[in-house]
Amino acid sequence: MTGQFDFRLRRQRGITLFGLLLWAIVVGMVALIVMRVVPSTVEYFTIVKAINKVSGEPGSTVPQIRTAFDRQKEIDDFKAISGKDLSITKENDQVVIGFAYDSEIELFKPVYLLIKYEARSKGGRTY
Repeated sequence: MTGQFDFRLRRQRGITLFGLLLWAIVVGMVALIVMRVVPSTVEYFTIVKAINKVSGEPGSTVPQIRTAFDRQKEIDDFKAISGKDLSITKENDQVVIGFAYDSEIELFKPVYLLIKYEARSKGGRTY
């Protein structure tokens, strides 16, 4: 009789089925968001690399910079912006190339995630 009594007094430990399902949903949602956001973020860093490369070329005019950026766009294969979307200015005798765009990522219908990307180059650095 004592063995049966000890069994009832033991505290059960572990996760319930409901808790397991809840954690599975949370982990699944985080994985979905990460899988949808990573390609957009990689494309952003590719564009930043392209504007740094183009801004480092000495003695370029605005049309030459736009053409060089479009060539780099074809090489790196990104589609978010083109040469006409760049804002090109000159600060302290250095060419500054900037861009800004929005990336709308569908998570699941009708829920979307909006990410606003923006960067500019200045003297080989990006801000």
